[in-house]
Amino acid sequence: MNLVTIDEIHAAAKRVAGVALRTPLLPQLWASPAKLWLKPENLQQIGAFKVRGAYNAIAALDEKTREKGVVAYSSGNHAQAVAFAAKQFGVPAVIVVPDVTPRIKVEATLSHGAEVVEVPTGQRESAAYAIAEERGLTLIPPFDHRNIIAGQGTAGLEIAEDLPDVEVVLIPVSGGGLASGIGTAIRALAPNAKIFGVEPELAADTTEGLKAGHRVDWPVEKRVRTIADGLRSQPSELTFAHLQVVLDGMLTVTEDEIREAVRVLARRAGLIAEPSGAVSTAAFLFHADEFPDGKTVAVVSGGNLDPAALGELLG
Repeated sequence: MNLVTIDEIHAAAKRVAGVALRTPLLPQLWASPAKLWLKPENLQQIGAFKVRGAYNAIAALDEKTREKGVVAYSSGNHAQAVAFAAKQFGVPAVIVVPDVTPRIKVEATLSHGAEVVEVPTGQRESAAYAIAEERGLTLIPPFDHRNIIAGQGTAGLEIAEDLPDVEVVLIPVSGGGLASGIGTAIRALAPNAKIFGVEPELAADTTEGLKAGHRVDWPVEKRVRTIADGLRSQPSELTFAHLQVVLDGMLTVTEDEIREAVRVLARRAGLIAEPSGAVSTAAFLFHADEFPDGKTVAVVSGGNLDPAALGELLG
């Protein structure tokens, strides 16, 4: 399969410059003597890394196609990202979300002027394709797209530039776009680093698939058990092919470990992370014996957490 290249990621970086925030690497003294830096993508304007891929994909469309509008399906963060990016270009956006999506994410999407269509969890993708055909809109998928992967990879460029001697990178995995993009950038620019994907034990389809050497299907009823609502998707053929090449391994974390990581990020790092964004930190906290010792970057992928849920997690 033809994989995304570092040149595509560099091109994406030029498109998203000035729109996607260049997030800093934050050294964590509380983790001493371990060496930990956090990549706080929760600081993006929409609260998650997804703005990188969404903006890059929409920016890459020709003007006539873009003017007709876009449609996307998402559990929340990609929804906000597409709505936000479409607003920057002044084009209409329709976002299909599961009817269990946290209200904070739905309301944020609406605030960017998008039309939101809520459907049962298993129907969001088919509904988005139907709307795209019916209205003549361009589908912007959450991860199964070269320009999405390249856009997410811009975070990897920043990691390699800010910490050239990085030794370990921990990345949340769901559909695999973020890990595919960051992994591609790190492989090209910091080839000695080890790259690990992280996912919840209750949605560990990628871990199982990579061990088997092919994608495996976990029914949605099984994946929705995890508190990490942004990590309930499964890789596509495109992203799985990238993960097979760029990842050195997968780590899985428990629900209690995820909850504790949210608390640690809030209390020790001063960062609000949603459970999906905290899994890489959970891997650092509880599974450090499963990856090499060294300068480690944990990607905090998002922070769109309902205040009530945050209060409950912080206890």
